[in-house]
Amino acid sequence: MQPEYIVPGIFSGIDDLVALQTTRKGGVSPPPFGSLNLGRNTEDSMENVRENTAALCRALQIAPERLAGSDQVHGTGVLHARRPGCYRGYDALVTASRDVYLCIFTADCFPVLLCDPENRAVAAIHAGWKGTAGAIVAKTIELMQQQFHSNPGNLFAWIGTGISQPSYEVDMAVAAQFPSAHHIPAAHEKKKALLDLGGANRTQLLGAGVPERQIESSPFCASGDSELFYSYRRDAGRTGRMASIIGLRPR
Repeated sequence: MQPEYIVPGIFSGIDDLVALQTTRKGGVSPPPFGSLNLGRNTEDSMENVRENTAALCRALQIAPERLAGSDQVHGTGVLHARRPGCYRGYDALVTASRDVYLCIFTADCFPVLLCDPENRAVAAIHAGWKGTAGAIVAKTIELMQQQFHSNPGNLFAWIGTGISQPSYEVDMAVAAQFPSAHHIPAAHEKKKALLDLGGANRTQLLGAGVPERQIESSPFCASGDSELFYSYRRDAGRTGRMASIIGLRPR
């Protein structure tokens, strides 16, 4: 069974680019991690995670040892990953190194992938509510400007699959950290709100100077589309992780 993944249309036509988000289909993990679990911080066996990772990399024709990821701490740290490897303490990575494939792992939080086709640079962002409230998208774009001279007006962005607003109930204290346009009162709980985390990240992209026509959002919901995606909230924590990957192939 082949790993199944989504390829963002916004990046079509960019030479040598690998960009995708996996679904939960096409792996070897048993329930409740069935089946393409790529998360190491789950109760699934490491053998299953390694086998799933190897199968995905074969399908993409990249080497597993060329992946670059972080343990993700729900912060706003951004790393310039010049080499592949497993890093600690970062929730976003940027690179202009070819054959380095940045990885973000999610199960409700939003992955945001960026590409600068002019300067041949890419970024992968793990945008949960804490990172989004801390403007991790804007901070990542700032680092791309510093390191690669990226012009935000030339960036292409994809907001991947996360938990959609109808399924994302949060405390009012959390909602208050976002513009009012991105949350509404929950229908059955006065002290709760429904947060549009994907929309908040789109607003940050626009505010940083990325043109609207160069932003695409996944139409899916991690919680609602249970056949395709893992959801930490829906599955009460016992679930797998999708991977979102972006990088430039070697010439």
